[in-house]
Amino acid sequence: MNDVMEATREPATKAATDFDAIVIGAGVSGLYQLYRLRELGMTARVFEAGSNVGGTWYWNRYPGARFDSESWTYGYSFSQELLDEWNWEEHFAAQPETERYLNYVTDKFDLRRDIQFRTTVTAAHYQEAESCWKVTLHDGSQHTSRFLVTAVGVLSASVLPRIPGIDTFKGESFHTHNWPKAPVSFAGKRVAVIGTGATGIQAITEIAKTAGHLTVFQRTAQWSAPLHNSKVTPEEMADIRKNYADIFAKCQETVGCFIHAADPRSALEVTQEEREAFWEKRYGEPGFGIWMGNFRDVLMDREANKLMSDWLANKIRARVNDPAVADKLVPKNHGFGMRRVPLESGYFEVYNQPNVKLVDLLETPIESITPDGIRTTDVEYEFDMIIYATGFDAITGAFDQIDIRGVGGVSLKEKWADGPVTMLGILVDGFPNFMMVMGPHAGLGNFPRAVEYTSDWVTALIRHARDNGLTRVDATPAAAKDWTDHVIETNEGLLFTEVDSWMTGINRNLEGKQVRRVMRYSGGHPAFRQRCDAVAEGGYRELAVS
Repeated sequence: MNDVMEATREPATKAATDFDAIVIGAGVSGLYQLYRLRELGMTARVFEAGSNVGGTWYWNRYPGARFDSESWTYGYSFSQELLDEWNWEEHFAAQPETERYLNYVTDKFDLRRDIQFRTTVTAAHYQEAESCWKVTLHDGSQHTSRFLVTAVGVLSASVLPRIPGIDTFKGESFHTHNWPKAPVSFAGKRVAVIGTGATGIQAITEIAKTAGHLTVFQRTAQWSAPLHNSKVTPEEMADIRKNYADIFAKCQETVGCFIHAADPRSALEVTQEEREAFWEKRYGEPGFGIWMGNFRDVLMDREANKLMSDWLANKIRARVNDPAVADKLVPKNHGFGMRRVPLESGYFEVYNQPNVKLVDLLETPIESITPDGIRTTDVEYEFDMIIYATGFDAITGAFDQIDIRGVGGVSLKEKWADGPVTMLGILVDGFPNFMMVMGPHAGLGNFPRAVEYTSDWVTALIRHARDNGLTRVDATPAAAKDWTDHVIETNEGLLFTEVDSWMTGINRNLEGKQVRRVMRYSGGHPAFRQRCDAVAEGGYRELAVS
């Protein structure tokens, strides 16, 4: 380390703070951020609520949990040695494999020694006089750092439904996010699953295989398409490894950082035969091609979207034997792709099984959870187990669980009460030295691809501050407003903004989450990187520094 770097680093570590940086969360983003901070020679501590690394892939152990990005596009790209060593078992890895992968990365790069497990951050307050953050933990202990980086995840604050009597149920009950580590048996049991989003669809498909009887309570039907998962053969893995550079380059080119790019044609400019042949091909291919690689206007043009939705509705009806059940499984309140599209492996065929019943909550809402089961408006069901696949307080929920306060004691939760205001989805004005990896207004998509870029940008800013003797780095209100206005503009004209979902900040199970808000950047990752790069290359002129 050269003399200038040592001179600017010493006051932050030896005199003023316990650490140069504190990172909240040891999932995909927190692990990578720690690796990058270590490269700078900085002292860092990661606080993680779980007993091990993994984040999403530590907590979500429910049956069927797996990602729907191709596994070989999901892993980290920063280490050639890691790419050469790790062999993916499946094209779409299940939770146990992904958790093993993240533990392998942690141990390979000796990250564990800077992670404090079973530790919940309850508060983080900016100390103006010292230009540092004071972080309070669940046990009341406190630590200070020059920089605070959140790696809390997009879907990590689980939510139970607002149903009376949840605490009265005498049987087993779990939220899918807080699934027990010990094996859970469904054999011979009467099981209820509430929720049919992406998590519910995965869990229902697996639980139906062994449950004595499964009752699915559906409020909102989902457009879903086949995952087409398979094992990765040694020959395929060798070919993947040989082409990693091209794979990651392809991800950099696409809107969502997937290998799937939108077809440049309009669904309306081709014949019906061409259109349906194209959709049939996408329906038969693995992964998100049917969503991210569809005709360019399916997510923007109502007529194109209706054609796609009608075509997919026929697919659902063809796979479900009972026409009345099939009709309930066809979404009526939103078109294809307006919500996050779950990928499934035999989900619709589950409803052909004699041990599975579908209850439409639009027809017979749940009135209460009882000691013995669930009471709807027309009948009371008895269950041995209730599973809540009821989702998350998405994107901002994990921030709301921490008392984060910036300059003048301003609360982040209160600042965002009417919707997030950020700069690049990374900085918040009035919260100096506070940086978010995958915060609100960031581009969502293939998570590790987006994480690596954002963490690299955060690392470069911290390096800039250190090398220039800066103790305070903050977004200006003008820069935050400019970016937030731009984010709002990128969402205009997209059909998903008209639908109530976690992507528009709606959660019916939470007070104050009933108004649509712009939560994510929809301009695509290439445009996002271009904006972020311009700030860095311009010397961070948009920031207030001292």
